[in-house]
Amino acid sequence: MGEVTHEAVVNGPRDQVFAYVNDYANVPEYFFGVSRFTPTTDRTEGLGAVFETALKVGPKELKSTVECTGWVENELIQLESISGFGADSTWTFADGEQAGTTVLTVRFGYTLPGGLAGKVLGGLIGPFAEQAVRHTESRVREAVEHR
Repeated sequence: MGEVTHEAVVNGPRDQVFAYVNDYANVPEYFFGVSRFTPTTDRTEGLGAVFETALKVGPKELKSTVECTGWVENELIQLESISGFGADSTWTFADGEQAGTTVLTVRFGYTLPGGLAGKVLGGLIGPFAEQAVRHTESRVREAVEHR
């Protein structure tokens, strides 16, 4: 399993940063490579919400179904793959040292298939994950700071 973690300070209150990231409709806007993030349950946030996702990595489109397995308002969002491409993400939100700032920590983990397909995908996904997490931070910061 591979993993990328990134921490950033966003100039915006924690509740606004959380609300933006938590809104499933914003995911394709801020998460690099995500072309689809569609709820499959009546729940669209919080524990038990399930989403169909499509992630473009180089020439490949990876599909996955993810479930929210950890959720604390204004503090935590955790998604885990329940089928398809094995990926999970954890988002934590904390008050920054300066008033009105938020420390956003994003951890993206992924499991590669075995064999040749896994080796090929491994060469793509590692650099992609780094770029995706940095892009995500930039987009979240931009959306919250320019509201």
